[in-house]
Amino acid sequence: MSKVAIVYHSAAGHTAALAQSAAEGVRDAGADPILLSLDGGDFAPVLEAVAAADAVIFGAPTFMGDLSAGFRAFAEASAGAWYGQAWKDKLAAGFTVSGSYSGDKLNSLTSLAVFAAQHGMVWVSTGLLPGHAYGKVGPEDVNRLGSFLGVMAQADNAPADVTPPSGDHRTVRLLGARVAEAARRWKAGAPEAVAQAA
Repeated sequence: MSKVAIVYHSAAGHTAALAQSAAEGVRDAGADPILLSLDGGDFAPVLEAVAAADAVIFGAPTFMGDLSAGFRAFAEASAGAWYGQAWKDKLAAGFTVSGSYSGDKLNSLTSLAVFAAQHGMVWVSTGLLPGHAYGKVGPEDVNRLGSFLGVMAQADNAPADVTPPSGDHRTVRLLGARVAEAARRWKAGAPEAVAQAA
C-alpha cells in the first residue's frame, strides 16, 4: 500500500480541515494517509516521515501573497534532506487557502512546486477542469476557483467547521485521490518493482 504524507501548516484551522479532506481522498484511492502538522515546530519527525512516504501533499495558508511563515520554516529546515536527496523522485502536490478569492494564491502554489522541484520531486497537478467549464462556480462546486497547479481554497473569517465550503473540500479530496493513484502507478513502475515482477 502506498503511503502519502500530508504536510501542512495551519494558523486558523482551515488548512488543517482541508488536510483532513485530502486524507479522505487518499483513503478513497486505497492508500495510507499520514497527516503531519507543522504547528508544533519540531520538524525532525516530519522530515523522516516525508522521506519514508511514496508521495507528499503540501498545504499552507497564503498570507500576504505567499506561504505562511510556519511552512517556510519547515522548508528551510529541509536543507539536510535536500543535500542528501532524500525526497528525490517522490511525487508531490499542494493546496493553499486564503480569505480572498485570489489573494495571490497562485504564488503560494508556485512556491510549493518550486520547493518540491528543488528536492527533485515530481509535481502532480489537479487534473481538473475549472468549475466555469461546467457553469458551476458556487461554493459546493469542484475547482470553483479554477486552479490547475494545485488546489486553491477560500475561507471566510469564520471557524473551520463552517468554511472553506464543501466544493473546496471536495476539490482537495479529489487531489488526495489523484496523488494516491499516481503514487500506486509510480511505485509499481519503479526499477525495484519492475525487477521483482520480471
